[in-house]
Amino acid sequence: MPDPFTEETSAMNRISNDGIEAVETRDAADHADHAIHTAKKSNGHRDPDAIALPSALVDITPQQAGTQTLLRGLAILEAAANGARDLRAFGAALGTTRSTTHRLVSSLVQARYLRQVQGGYLLGPKLIELGTIALEQMPLNAVARPHLQALAEHTQDTIHLGVRDGDDVLYIDKIPGTRGLEMRSRVGHRMPLASTGIGKAMMLDLEANAWKKLLEASHKALERKSFKPDNRPDIDTFLQRMTRYAQGGFTFDLEENEASIRCVAAPVRDASGAIVAALSVASTIPYMPHERMEELIPVIQREARAISEELGWRAPQSARRIKR
Repeated sequence: MPDPFTEETSAMNRISNDGIEAVETRDAADHADHAIHTAKKSNGHRDPDAIALPSALVDITPQQAGTQTLLRGLAILEAAANGARDLRAFGAALGTTRSTTHRLVSSLVQARYLRQVQGGYLLGPKLIELGTIALEQMPLNAVARPHLQALAEHTQDTIHLGVRDGDDVLYIDKIPGTRGLEMRSRVGHRMPLASTGIGKAMMLDLEANAWKKLLEASHKALERKSFKPDNRPDIDTFLQRMTRYAQGGFTFDLEENEASIRCVAAPVRDASGAIVAALSVASTIPYMPHERMEELIPVIQREARAISEELGWRAPQSARRIKR
């Protein structure tokens, strides 16, 4: 006697496959329309509704009917992430007919990759679920390590990775320099945020009042430590420096934490744009004159940006905005 569950599953699979094949067949038929649409724009006139998308998501050959449907769906998600909200904008981004665009968008809504709201479409909850899983599968240390190593090889200096823990920075990774110097920092070590370059990098998005409170907390925590008077900034000097750092996206440690030690640091951001960590290059004064510190700013920012991008952060790009 046939198994009802097996028969039902087979029937569902046939329906699902038939539906996919139908969409792919219709999309293949629409490819001619897409070619004509593209040819019309090739005379030098740019579609005013065009949106910048990776070419791999749009440039599809007729022989890739199945792949075409998948990549067009991904292109719609990319367009939605860039601000597209309606069928007209999606169609302009992909160069597809309204009927094809509607079928693709409807499928994405049904699968919860898009959600329909008043006035158009937004990215759906399924992407949040997948994004959360992706972040769990991508620990900060594992993502950052190759970039820390690249920075260490390039500079020969000590490299730190840290996260905020209250008013302190907690060091979670360290690569010693190759110049024969040793610093007291270590994995698991804590220092006040406002007294270190790496800690200040995690303060860049805060308001001036928060900067002031963290500096006061730093002074209180380090009141038993010995400092050279010139290297413990007063509140006005500190705020002036932090304003410059916030504008430039970097920070310095000018012997504010350890005598004769200077460092350059930059923040690491996650998919939400929030600062979740920071990394720094540190060395002694002979190897870290002010001129070299300035030269290291774009170097450390490049690695911090690369880590951020692997965590899902995307730099603001005006070119990605929809033109209406």
